[in-house]
Amino acid sequence: MSAALAQLISHGSGRTAGDRGPRRGPVVGYVGADVPVEYLTAAGLLPLRLTGDPDTPSTTGDRYLGTGLDPAARSVLTRLLDADYGPLEGIVVSRDCEASSRLFYALRELRRVEPFLALPPVHLVDVLHLPHRTTTRYVRAKFAQFRAVTETWAGSTVDDTALAEAITAHDRLRDLLARVTGLRRSHPARLTGTQALTVVAATTTLPVAVASELLEQLLAEADELPEHEGTRVFLTGSPHDTAHVYRALEELGFLIVGEDHDRGDLLHLRRTGTPTEASLAERYQYNGPAAPRAAIRTRAEHTRREAAACGAEILVSYARVRDDAPPWDYAAQKAATGLPSVLLSRQPYGELDQGAAETLTALRARTPAEAVR
Repeated sequence: MSAALAQLISHGSGRTAGDRGPRRGPVVGYVGADVPVEYLTAAGLLPLRLTGDPDTPSTTGDRYLGTGLDPAARSVLTRLLDADYGPLEGIVVSRDCEASSRLFYALRELRRVEPFLALPPVHLVDVLHLPHRTTTRYVRAKFAQFRAVTETWAGSTVDDTALAEAITAHDRLRDLLARVTGLRRSHPARLTGTQALTVVAATTTLPVAVASELLEQLLAEADELPEHEGTRVFLTGSPHDTAHVYRALEELGFLIVGEDHDRGDLLHLRRTGTPTEASLAERYQYNGPAAPRAAIRTRAEHTRREAAACGAEILVSYARVRDDAPPWDYAAQKAATGLPSVLLSRQPYGELDQGAAETLTALRARTPAEAVR
């Protein structure tokens, strides 16, 4: 394994903020891909994307959110209440799905009625994704509010020069991520899906300059990476905040060469371009298409295009329990790709249940003529 890949995997798989390497400046935790992290970077704050932990019971989070909500959100609340992420200056939540919204309201209410919990201040960023100029104006207004909150947390003004530099830095990071995750698309692949997902996760825990430097090192060492083979899978459905499911799939002989959730390829798919607030608002407005907020037809066309670009042989839709959006897309995605496909619904958080594992094993065991297009 290359030195850069080893460092990135270490940062991306660390359980707490404290064991994830360099931390420069105060840390702000955030939930959802709609949070404009550029403002945090411009203010000298470190954006830390919060993840759950499938290996630890979410008993505390269940107490406040109930068990009828996406378990990933319940796990994040549990870790926050346990101070598992280390000291945070604030928490930013985007309204990217129902679970995120309910997490925000729970945090806001807990700060009000249970101050002894010492939760940091929390702010909601509401990004709409309609293709209208009025939507852009709305998003810009919400970003202006977030900029003011960020300045309060940082104790200093975010000037336009610093913001432009942060936008450029995060666009560069997205360019590098696209090149690195593209290493799993080669024949044979130079990264596994598990490695690629963990690398992406690492970049959401590190200062943008440090993350970009490590990605550049990894690309320079690409020829040293081992080759990987397997039945090539395009993964759709629920987002994956840990590599548990990726690892389980690849242990069955699959190779995840692409996905369409916002902790994978969707995170870096769209660039900002011109380093201005107006362009930044449009970047987040038009980012996607993610399962909770995009039209079925749009999702199907995106999946078709990306699965073909990856050279995928099989389409797997993984829908976590309490995540009801992905199954609505599946029939259209299956028809659009024309690939042998399987829907794994109501799966445990971070796991494949026994039925899913058996279904996948049977699918892979088919003859090449049956198993690939």
